Amino acid sequence: MAPLLALGGAACWGIGDFLGGLSSRRAHVLTVLVVSQAIGLAGIALWVGLLGDPFPGVLEILPAVGAGVAGIVGLAALYRGLSIGAMGIVAPVSAAAPVVPLTADLARGITPSAVQWAGVALVLAGVATVSREPSTGDRRFAAGVGLAAIAALGFGLFFVAIDVAADESASWAVLVARAAAVAVVLVAAVAASAPLAAPRTLLPALIGVAVFDTGANVLIATATTTGAAGIVAVLSSLYPVVTILLARLVLGERLSTSRRVGGGVALGGAALVASG
Repeated sequence: MAPLLALGGAACWGIGDFLGGLSSRRAHVLTVLVVSQAIGLAGIALWVGLLGDPFPGVLEILPAVGAGVAGIVGLAALYRGLSIGAMGIVAPVSAAAPVVPLTADLARGITPSAVQWAGVALVLAGVATVSREPSTGDRRFAAGVGLAAIAALGFGLFFVAIDVAADESASWAVLVARAAAVAVVLVAAVAASAPLAAPRTLLPALIGVAVFDTGANVLIATATTTGAAGIVAVLSSLYPVVTILLARLVLGERLSTSRRVGGGVALGGAALVASG
């Protein structure tokens, strides 16, 4: 089930990122994050309450705080990159986040099979190809690299930390991680004097961001309890494929031949990872 859950998480993240990127072009990125993360937190709290899972303990769930902080930093960097039109720089590097949990898995003696390693290589190569767009000038390159590095590191650390916390309780891990994320982004918004309320016309999109981003977190946290965090991270890194396809369908952005080939390579790699 872990591969299917991870792929579902990738689909949800791809949709959420598309909506978040569009929203960040019309409102401050911190406003987008505050509103969408708060809505998501309310939904997760309701979910945990209905499940009735017992609280696993402060020390046991503490890694989820780190996951929430790392994840929101990565998401802020990604949304900011999308809002300034640096997708060609930010997306492929942020999709390299699985390098972090794969390294952590290797350190713990969890080694993917040869078939899965081949799939990992194809997924990362395909994601990089499908996400890339021509860019010119040193200014854009310099601006995008910093955001991409922060996003990749943040998402990678999120996978590692949520894997540890979810072993005790996936539901509580997601709830605590989201609560930590809301606290961090709220402080950042106040410090930056960003509005804490979004225009009404943006609320449908922000609700969509909350639903899909939260759904992805739940699916990913659950997947890490049944599969290696590194493999889950690789499969979920397919989210740029979904985002770019939505840009084509909704915004009319054209897909080059290399992007279409890259999408096929990434999906083929995902199949190898899942079958291994």
